[in-house]
Amino acid sequence: MLFRAPAHEVAAQAREGSLPLHLREQFVQMYGYEPSTSETRGWERSIPVLSSVLLDAGLEQVDIMIEYGLPRTSKRADVILAGVHPESGQPSYVVIELKQWNSAEPENGEPLLCRIGPSTQIMLNPIEQVRRYCEYLVSFNGALTEHPERITGAAYLHNATEFGIAGLYEAGQSAYGRLFSAERRSEFIAFLKECLTPEAGAAAADALLTGKISPSKQLMAVAADEVREREQFVLLDEQRVAYGEVLHAVRRAQLSAHKEVVIVTGGPGTGKSAIALALLGEFHRRGLTALHATGSASFTRTMRKLAGARSREVQGLFRYFNSFISAERNSVDVLICDEAHRIRETSANRYTPASQRTGRPQVEELIDAARVPIFLLDELQVVRPGELGTVAMIRTAAEAKGLSCRVVSLDGNFRSGGSGAYLRWVTQLLDPPKYGPTGWRPDGLMEVRTADSPHELEAFLCQQQSYGYNARMTAGYCWPWSRAKPGEPLPTDVVIGDWARPWTVQGERSVMGAPPAALWATDPAGFGQVGLVYTAQGFEYDWSGVILGPDLVWRDGAWTVARAASKDPVFKRTDSEADVRRLILNTYKVLLTRGSVGAVIYSTDAETRSKLRELIRPPVTEAV
Repeated sequence: MLFRAPAHEVAAQAREGSLPLHLREQFVQMYGYEPSTSETRGWERSIPVLSSVLLDAGLEQVDIMIEYGLPRTSKRADVILAGVHPESGQPSYVVIELKQWNSAEPENGEPLLCRIGPSTQIMLNPIEQVRRYCEYLVSFNGALTEHPERITGAAYLHNATEFGIAGLYEAGQSAYGRLFSAERRSEFIAFLKECLTPEAGAAAADALLTGKISPSKQLMAVAADEVREREQFVLLDEQRVAYGEVLHAVRRAQLSAHKEVVIVTGGPGTGKSAIALALLGEFHRRGLTALHATGSASFTRTMRKLAGARSREVQGLFRYFNSFISAERNSVDVLICDEAHRIRETSANRYTPASQRTGRPQVEELIDAARVPIFLLDELQVVRPGELGTVAMIRTAAEAKGLSCRVVSLDGNFRSGGSGAYLRWVTQLLDPPKYGPTGWRPDGLMEVRTADSPHELEAFLCQQQSYGYNARMTAGYCWPWSRAKPGEPLPTDVVIGDWARPWTVQGERSVMGAPPAALWATDPAGFGQVGLVYTAQGFEYDWSGVILGPDLVWRDGAWTVARAASKDPVFKRTDSEADVRRLILNTYKVLLTRGSVGAVIYSTDAETRSKLRELIRPPVTEAV
């Protein structure tokens, strides 16, 4: 939250012109970068309009919370009003989304989506946007979980006429989602007076701000319910736009011979896999033939085990990219290609029969297999030579077949405690500007620590597990990865001084209680083995312990990649030093962005540890 004050104080600062400057300063201090032009324009133009409405409603003592951060995500509500309900006398909250739009109309056939004026960009209908913010807060904030009736929501389009936004009402209104135009200002005032009294709202605001925040839902923990029963995640903003775009594409495909490709792109923690599972569940419950595919053995096997528990039918929904090498054209209604950055040149491998070695590009097989193929990817998570999935590559393949291609970009963050600052810090750490990486500035959302030894790292993670968190250790692929001999425990390949631990299991069977690699991230017995990027990618856990190996060290003010220190056999397939550098940096970005509560980082190199201590303070203390 950037600012909180009674309505009369907000109105006074808005009249003086000091409010936008104060909000900008708070924003930079909190997030470490400048707000966008659209954000500052909203503070200059929309906040004064709202404060004027509140004064005219006699609600000058109601608390206004500006840019209220939604729990466990980087998303923010424009304003939340806090006060007392006129009938119940209990705390009452109104989530307000302020839009400067002059006009907007619903996307054809999908009233929850809309376009602004002549723009080609598809947005979430503000009624649905504020409705989902309310539902999200009820799911996560303890002040509302037991009292969902205490929150309402409204979108105020204070520059729009009724004619200009008439179509938006097709989304339907509810207690969580109302819509008001400039012409309905008096009705907006009446609505606010129905929700709030003139009494001071400070106590209600305090109750919301101190409400116990529920743990975020981890994807694998709710996978079965998501697919078989009902939606488990409240999709927000661009997530819901992407979801709606796919539903719309499938609807068009059902009504005609129309076929199109949808690409959803976003960084780690933007919710790509949550969207994928939500779509799979929706289509499965509708009776459509929909399949989920990845290029990750760990991810697919885990989904089969968790989402498909006790149901062979559901297990069969999860495939690999190379499962469609001989698929008939359009044999599937919807094919959801998750982690599509892992698409390879062809599906053929050493086990592929000669009759199926056609040399056909894998992306073409995936596009041809379904009426509506969907690709979800992050180009910066490519960690192996031969992984080719990019927006440009998929778009080119689609256009070569005469197919339209829609691209939806996600920019929110639902991992790392919702800390957009942490994801930006990791990106800058691994790809620093000329003046070098900046220090980590704690933001209250993600905890970041260093360790001076692997013993210290592991002890700290053990302590977090004793508090009820789950934790995993990962490392760069700088030690051999050996198979366990029959009847013997896992070999302790990862050796750092007098500390030695095994990598995850190779193969699909557990070894003396250690789970197979595909289940390492989700099985409680996975702690104690060290994960590689191939077993960690696509998963999340509360606490992430990351060991930077000798393949990445800090020297002379920059990162040095030591190819010779890597034991990853895939690097034998490329002669490009630039590719190796990119893949190793991408590997550590993946490992550093698996935690949802915190990360503790250790380097095997003394100079690198010194740099990390300089950037991250204080270091981890010994667990007791």
